[in-house]
Amino acid sequence: MKESSGIEWQIDFHKRALKFLETNKIPESEIVEIIVKALKRFKGEDINIDIAKLKGAWAGFHRIKIGNMRIIAEFNFDSKRVYIENIGWRGRVYKK
Repeated sequence: MKESSGIEWQIDFHKRALKFLETNKIPESEIVEIIVKALKRFKGEDINIDIAKLKGAWAGFHRIKIGNMRIIAEFNFDSKRVYIENIGWRGRVYKK
């Protein structure tokens, strides 16, 4: 995936995240668009996206909130990789 600045990022999905998308008929491209918004927010752009750093068992991950859906992702800025660990409905997504 290329960001508008020309920087390439690798986005990987865990098997359970892909299963959630398939079950709920949500295209991967929709999640990629959300991740691009999150990356722009991290770069300092004024983007309206609800993102928070997680603690405890999920330390090192970020939560992106879109309505009742949650995306749990790990952003590695050194290697320019995003790993989407889980996608689910609020409350259920935090169970490992």
